[in-house]
Amino acid sequence: MRFHDLRHSAATLLLCMDVNVKVVQEILGHSNISMTMDTYSHVLPSMQRDAVSKWDSEFLLQFDDSLDQGEKPRE
Repeated sequence: MRFHDLRHSAATLLLCMDVNVKVVQEILGHSNISMTMDTYSHVLPSMQRDAVSKWDSEFLLQFDDSLDQGEKPRE
């Protein structure tokens, strides 16, 4: 295994662990964030699914709480 492979694996793992992309960019020493984003964009689809799932959970939780308190749901 080459050093580059370890570096790529570490960056991918950091992104999967929800480490901010700017932080990963700085760790890797990329001069700009677009290089990091272009190189590791294969990680983003799962991160996007996680973000949408968290978004849905938060709003569903708030919706359920408003129903528990007897409020009429907004349409």
